Amino acid sequence: MTDNTTELDFGTTAQKATDAEKLPVVLLALDQGRYDMARSLDELRALADANGMDAVAEVVQKRATPEAATLLGEGKVAEARLVCQNVNAAAAIFDGELTGSQIRNLSAALQVEVLDRTMLILEIFRARATTNEGKLQTELATLRYQLPRLQGLGEALSRQGGGGGGGGGARRGAGETKLELDRRHLHHRIEHLEGRLKELEKRRGETRRARQKNNVPVVALVGYTNVGKSSLLNALCGEQIFEADMLFATLDPTARKLVLPSGLQIILVDTVGFVSRLPHHLVEAFKSTLEEAAFADVIVKVADAGDAQAAEQLAVTDEVLGSLDCADIPQLVVYNKCDTANAVAFDPDILLTSAKTGYGLPALLAKLDEVLNHRVRTIEIVLPYDKLALADILRSRGSVAAEEYREDGVYYRATVKIDDLHRFEEFLV
Repeated sequence: MTDNTTELDFGTTAQKATDAEKLPVVLLALDQGRYDMARSLDELRALADANGMDAVAEVVQKRATPEAATLLGEGKVAEARLVCQNVNAAAAIFDGELTGSQIRNLSAALQVEVLDRTMLILEIFRARATTNEGKLQTELATLRYQLPRLQGLGEALSRQGGGGGGGGGARRGAGETKLELDRRHLHHRIEHLEGRLKELEKRRGETRRARQKNNVPVVALVGYTNVGKSSLLNALCGEQIFEADMLFATLDPTARKLVLPSGLQIILVDTVGFVSRLPHHLVEAFKSTLEEAAFADVIVKVADAGDAQAAEQLAVTDEVLGSLDCADIPQLVVYNKCDTANAVAFDPDILLTSAKTGYGLPALLAKLDEVLNHRVRTIEIVLPYDKLALADILRSRGSVAAEEYREDGVYYRATVKIDDLHRFEEFLV
C-alpha cells in the first residue's frame, strides 16, 4: 500500500470552502447544560471561519435527553431546515460528535451536507498540515474517525461489490459488500500509517537524545490555538514561520534556536494549539507531536490577555498536559496580546507580553534565564595561547561577553554550561 492511497471522504463542502469565497453555513447545537454553550458556539464559528465558511445562523435546542436519530427534536430539525433554506446554506455544522446514521438522518432532513465539530477540525488539520508527519497524523485521525461511521455515511456503502453469474448458469458468491471492502481498506491503511508514524517517532526520539547529549535546553510553547504562540516565537527568534489571527494557523511543531541574555542557547518549540473538548482520538493522533512538551526543560503556557476566557484556556491546556505526565517540568504562565487587554487586572507576578509591540519579551527571557540558571555559570579565565582551541567551546556552547589579549594569554569573561565548567577550572582568574 503506497502513501498516495486515497482515503474515504466525508463530503465536498468542507474542501470547497478553502478554494472559493466563504460558504454560508448554519450552526446546530444541543444544549444539555454541560458546558458554556455561547462560548462553544463562538469557538465553532471561529473554526468555520478558519475553514473558509461563514456561520450566518444558528439553531440551538435546550433538551435534557437527545433524540436518538438526530439528537435534535423533530420540531427543531424542521426549524433548522427552514433556516438552511432561508439563508441558502451550503452546509450545517453540529457542535459535537455525530454517528454515521445521525449524519445521514440530519442530511436527509435538512437537505444540506452535515458536518460535526470533529469533522470540521479534521478538515482544518488536513488543509494546514505541511510536514510529512503532520499529514500522516491527520490522515490517521481521519480514518480512525471514519471507521465506526462507515455504515451510516451513505447507502452506497451497503451495495454488493462482487458476485454475478458465470457461464452456463453457474453462480459465484455474492462477494464482499462495499461496506466490507471499505472497512478492510481502512484497517489496512490505518495499520500502514501507524507503522510509518512509529518510524518517524523513532527518528524524533533520536533527535531528542542528540539534544540531551549536547545539553541544549528545550522550551516548549503550549496553549490554546490562536493565543499568539507562533507570533511569540517569531518575535523572539526572528520572523520565520506563518502566523495569522485564526484558529490552527499553524499545525506542525516548529523548533528554533534562541540565545538567552545569559548566553545560554536553547531550543524554542512551538506546538500545535488546543481547543476545548478536543476529541480524545485527536489528542492521541497528535500525542507524538505534543510530547515535545513532555520532554521539554521548561513549559511556557500561553494565554490570550485580551480574552475574557483566558482562565478557561489555561484550564484546557492543563488538561491536555495532564495526559502527557508533565507535572514535574517547570512551567511559566504568559499572557500574550496584552496590547489588546483593556483595564484587566493581572497578578504582578504574571508575565505579560505582546509579540506585536515587543512589550514584556525581555522579562520573559530573563525569567527563562532564572529558571535555567542551574545550567550555566559566568566565569573569567585567561587561556594560554596554546589552549585557544577551548575558545571555540566558549563561543559554540556558551557566549563571550569580553575578550582581551594579554602577554600570558587571552582573557575572557564568558558564560559557560555547568557541564563544560571542568574544562576551564585551571584557567580561572
